[in-house]
Amino acid sequence: MSKNLIIYFSRKGNNYTNNGIQNLEIGNTEKIVNYIQEFIEADVFEIKPKQDYPQDYMECTEVAKKEQEEDARPELQNYLENIDEYDTIYIGFPNWWGTLPMPFWTQLEKLDFNGKIIKPFVTHEGSAMGNSLNDLKKLCKGAKIESDLAIQGSTVDNAKDIVEKWIKS
Repeated sequence: MSKNLIIYFSRKGNNYTNNGIQNLEIGNTEKIVNYIQEFIEADVFEIKPKQDYPQDYMECTEVAKKEQEEDARPELQNYLENIDEYDTIYIGFPNWWGTLPMPFWTQLEKLDFNGKIIKPFVTHEGSAMGNSLNDLKKLCKGAKIESDLAIQGSTVDNAKDIVEKWIKS
């Protein structure tokens, strides 16, 4: 029997939307994770940096940009040690500066993806997947990366049907 895992990073609080900066109780990517769990059984691992990002959206983007420029590997609160028991892994994240947030690099580089199926999903405000698919190919060597899903964060509350179609495809 095939086993699913969702690995994700999401940011609640101050976030950029089409309507400017808004405070989100639940991060956009986490909302997608919740939808996925309505359609499939999956274990979930949330990537949480040891050092929280600034609450202020603009400050957060500057920290994220600096991490990317420095090719940083931020420490995490917990690490996923292996993914041996899983066949399909859903990887979800907000698009930060054109790719995955750097805490993802910290985690994914520690895992063996040989023979796994990867289904990436991203929330964004206009940049879709950016360069993240190329970066996932580097990070998830030996995996087969299947259909990706990009959802504009400001439309995530109305995206349940889109997620269902993606899951079933």
